[in-house]
Amino acid sequence: MLEKNKRRLNLIYAFLAFIVLAMPLVVNNYVLNTFSDVWFYVVVCLGLNIVVGYAGLLDLGYAAFFAVGAYTTAILTSNFGMNFWLTIPFAILFSAVSGVIIGGPTLRLRSDYLAIVTLGFGEIVRISARNLKITGGSGGIFGIERPFFFGIEMNDRIHFYYAFLILAFLAIFISHRLQYSRLGRAWQYVREDEDAAEAMGINRVRVKLAAYVIGAVFGGVAGSFFAVKMTAISPETFMFTQSILILLGVVIGGMGKIPGVICGAFVLVLFPEIFRFVGDMRLLAFALIMLILMLKRPQGLWPERLG
Repeated sequence: MLEKNKRRLNLIYAFLAFIVLAMPLVVNNYVLNTFSDVWFYVVVCLGLNIVVGYAGLLDLGYAAFFAVGAYTTAILTSNFGMNFWLTIPFAILFSAVSGVIIGGPTLRLRSDYLAIVTLGFGEIVRISARNLKITGGSGGIFGIERPFFFGIEMNDRIHFYYAFLILAFLAIFISHRLQYSRLGRAWQYVREDEDAAEAMGINRVRVKLAAYVIGAVFGGVAGSFFAVKMTAISPETFMFTQSILILLGVVIGGMGKIPGVICGAFVLVLFPEIFRFVGDMRLLAFALIMLILMLKRPQGLWPERLG
């Protein structure tokens, strides 16, 4: 019976994979662009899920890591003429350093204090981007060149659809491996009870720092691809509301559960588009639906207990 259920589950996964791979062949540009945004939010929500869902650390400034990756790629390609693919290691490096910077001072903080510090970090990054000359100031950076892949310029929506889809699959695979690794179990123990985890011999300082660094890398890589897709970035792209939206996707879907976070990313992107026909009232409709979901499913659409 178990083998039969496993075979059925594999068939479902194969069918879903076929749908997402074949989608660009049958949908228009609007739908294609919307689902590109879905895969982008899957990546960043899974990155934040490592910090919030796995390690239990409330982060209200996650857009800062996303900004670091985007600005790193934008600056290196526009100001120094570097190839996009060569900027990704630098985006990973600077994002990881940012994770250490925010993780270091917050290792002994909990609850509201942790949230305030991460919120401040996010605002520091945004304000710095607005005032520094190398980031283009408040006007941002424009004219970011599109990358080439095996001689083909990635200048079409379908290219970035598959690029973000591949990133999403990688993020899902890495998240799954981390969840059931020794580090993942340590995160779970720290999330449930830090003092008990420390008594068990877990180095909570190292474990928390690892969560921030790995989560930051997810955001930084997504930011790099976002920058070349949009060909322009500005500080307003990385406002506090962006961090809240990403956090909302994690909470709505189900913290700590990969399928739940994916569902949350879909809700985050698709619901506002579905209600676009109501015009300026669509955000109100979206907010009401979010409120109903939180009341009816306080543990998320796919909570961890359903495992």
